[in-house]
Amino acid sequence: MQRQGSIGGSAAIRVRVTGGALLVAHLAFVAWFTLRPLDVPWVLPPNLRPLAGIRADLALGWPQAVRPLGEGLALLAPLGVLLPMAHGRLWGFPLASLVRTVVAGALVSLGIELLQTGVPGQVVDVDSLLLNTLGVALAHVALVPAARLWLRRRSRSRHRTPVLAEEASQGRTPTIPRVGIAP
Repeated sequence: MQRQGSIGGSAAIRVRVTGGALLVAHLAFVAWFTLRPLDVPWVLPPNLRPLAGIRADLALGWPQAVRPLGEGLALLAPLGVLLPMAHGRLWGFPLASLVRTVVAGALVSLGIELLQTGVPGQVVDVDSLLLNTLGVALAHVALVPAARLWLRRRSRSRHRTPVLAEEASQGRTPTIPRVGIAP
């Protein structure tokens, strides 16, 4: 029997397998991009004060701040879509889905930051943790509800359940008319 809230049949398998494969590919790219050693003559000290790096980027002006802030938002943003896609649920509480996805994105980002402590040339930055988590949340809010709605409509139109012969022969449930009570 189909689990309540999941995509039915082969569509569920396709969505989950595609989501899982894209999730693994994206995480492999993120690991390569963020955990490779950099050959640099000097590195900045770690940033452990929240929003200090973001303020410093904004102090440079918008044209110079767009790139580092955009990179921070975009690095893990696909997780906001790929995690729910790999899970494969169409029904459920949207807030719970958002919370699960954002927490998972924050944990992935925290794991990257912790692993970067041992990589030459890479520096720990708490602001990248904040930007990565915000990117996951924004991608989830922007795309997942609309995608789930589209998939639910598509699923309903393709899989209309036929009425069983037993159900059709039973007819309507009888009702008892109300009778007033005599004095």
